[in-house]
Amino acid sequence: MHNRTLICTDLDRTLLPNGEQPESPGARALFRKLSQRPEVDIAYVTGRHKALVTEAIERYELPIPNYVLGDVGSTIYEINDGDWQLWQQWQDEIAPCWAGLRHDQLAELFKDIDILNQQEVEKQNTFKLSYYAPQDCALQALMADMQQRLQAHDIRASLIWSIDDLEHVGLLDVLPQNATKLHAIEFLIKQKGYEPEQVVFAGDSGNDLPVLASPVNSVLVANARDDVQQQALALAAQQNNSDRLYLAQGDFMGMNGNYSAGILEGAVHFIPTIRQWLE
Repeated sequence: MHNRTLICTDLDRTLLPNGEQPESPGARALFRKLSQRPEVDIAYVTGRHKALVTEAIERYELPIPNYVLGDVGSTIYEINDGDWQLWQQWQDEIAPCWAGLRHDQLAELFKDIDILNQQEVEKQNTFKLSYYAPQDCALQALMADMQQRLQAHDIRASLIWSIDDLEHVGLLDVLPQNATKLHAIEFLIKQKGYEPEQVVFAGDSGNDLPVLASPVNSVLVANARDDVQQQALALAAQQNNSDRLYLAQGDFMGMNGNYSAGILEGAVHFIPTIRQWLE
């Protein structure tokens, strides 16, 4: 369709400087500058729901994106002149995985697992069942138990684990198998006709791993946890996609590689023309 550039980025601790490491002064302003280019489209790919995305945009003075792939990939919004349109075609794409069960019926399957606490109502949706769990829980055993229960009801689900470093708690999302961030990005690319080499994704955490290891050009920002970095490298190598994964180092345009500085560094690594747009 076009040779437009699509920058897809996670929000928390990727574009948003809300981790422990320092943000490079001016990096977010430079990201805003890039987003204003007529040939650049922006997609926020996040675990946040719509209200929390809006809050982040206001609080951190972020550009209004063209798309929001929210709720860990279980919703896709297209934004035109401030109007958020939910993509029904994406809801239709992921619905079959739930085998006709509603959100509350799905939650019933896990109600006897004591270490799982359902997250707040606003963090749930039709295709996202989210829990808090202790960050040091026996994760493999927990996930195996949950998958067994799901499979017994012919439910095809992905269990996505990440850690909230600030609250020191584990986050566990039960999603339709094809409602990951990766599938949502692939669906967007296909629906809108982006050329794969003109797409770059940036992330920092466990729920970004499917994209970081995929054929999508991806950057892991420098402030990512060491364990995520090791997993991303190992998974990308396993899937023969090592050349599609870039680890931000810092020292690009005098910046430190954390957060938006890392996004820009990785974007220029894959699409060198972007450098001229930043200068």
